[in-house]
Amino acid sequence: MSLTKLKKIINFPNFLIFTGVLFLILSFGPLLVQEVWYLLKQAKNQQYILDADGAGGGEDSVFARFLTSTPIRMEPVNKNFSVVIEKIGVNAPIVPDVSIVDEKAYKEALKTGIAHAISSDYPSTSSGNVYLFAHASLNFWELGKYATVFNLLRKLDIKDRVNIFYRGDRYIYEVVNKEIVKGWNTNSITRPVIEPILTLQTCDPPGTTINRLVVTAKLLEKESSE
Repeated sequence: MSLTKLKKIINFPNFLIFTGVLFLILSFGPLLVQEVWYLLKQAKNQQYILDADGAGGGEDSVFARFLTSTPIRMEPVNKNFSVVIEKIGVNAPIVPDVSIVDEKAYKEALKTGIAHAISSDYPSTSSGNVYLFAHASLNFWELGKYATVFNLLRKLDIKDRVNIFYRGDRYIYEVVNKEIVKGWNTNSITRPVIEPILTLQTCDPPGTTINRLVVTAKLLEKESSE
């Protein structure tokens, strides 16, 4: 056996190990980074403040998130249709009228934001269910910029606030329930409601289709832009 062939044989296991480690870093890296950020945020008691009027303050950035304890302002990405959740650092556009049964359609929509189910209601003060869903995923390189936007949704607790901006108005919701359901349970979108509610849904654990995490919030108030 030649020396060159021997080197190839010796290096092949190392190559496999390197490839495996690289895959794990690429897969779990975003989730680990978000977990570390959340723990640091809690330890520093760092406040994330919704800046709906663009009044200014500490800008959100990687430096601000990890290396400072000063309050960070979150100006909504748009006021036409978007969601801001200060507790878990979510600030994302909402894509309206997305099919929940057409996999190709909703995967494409989720590359550009959080999806609003076509069969659900729009934000209003009337009874209805605003149903939003997004990825909690690991393979961000395949699913786009917003593949991990709901990775920390499970951190929400009862009475936490969720802000929805729609047509310039701000709808403030308060979390009233959080549950894990098996598989693709449709009850959260088909259930009858007697008040304006918001449903946030994602996969659980992240990157799987084993369960669905469903967070329900009720409308507290509407702030009109007029």
